[in-house]
Amino acid sequence: MKSKLLLIAAAFLLPASAFAAHYAIDPDHSNVTFKVRHLAISSVSGRFAEFSGSFDYDPAKIEQSKTEALIKTVSIDTRQKKRDDHLRSPDFFDAAQFPEIKFVSKGIKKATAEGFELSGDLTMRGVVKPVVLNVEFGGLAKDPFGNERAAFTATTKLNRKDWGVSWSKVLDSGALVVGDEVSVTLEIEGIQQTAG
Repeated sequence: MKSKLLLIAAAFLLPASAFAAHYAIDPDHSNVTFKVRHLAISSVSGRFAEFSGSFDYDPAKIEQSKTEALIKTVSIDTRQKKRDDHLRSPDFFDAAQFPEIKFVSKGIKKATAEGFELSGDLTMRGVVKPVVLNVEFGGLAKDPFGNERAAFTATTKLNRKDWGVSWSKVLDSGALVVGDEVSVTLEIEGIQQTAG
């Protein structure tokens, strides 16, 4: 009995960093952006304005970190209405049929002195494919309102055709109107959630 009491007491005395903290993504201080080649001579950039998610992070046990996120496809924004309407159509994201893009992490490992590789499943247009994101942790901070925050930047490159986002046209030069490879950047800031 005494040993059980000692274990319970020790658990309460452990520092907070001994447990993975849970964070909700703060969309007001986060960005989900992408870039794709246009006519093989330049690039078009855009963003998704609506997204949500969470992540667990313990600096002492990085390998136990995990994250999950949802992106609303209807919120795509390239600053050109006609193009955005086309991107929401069945030619691209088919937002009416597939309103969300989902990412669920499966594991994380150290890749460089300051970087990590986050692997997981990306679901888009009903297709699930594995992806790897290169992650750099930004740090921890307390905001003026007393909220504990954590931030990271993640990047990856996707072949959109792997998820059935395959529309394009071939120019006389043989180049594509829309490139197949899409560069994705996630700048994420999360607010630590209190237990209960």
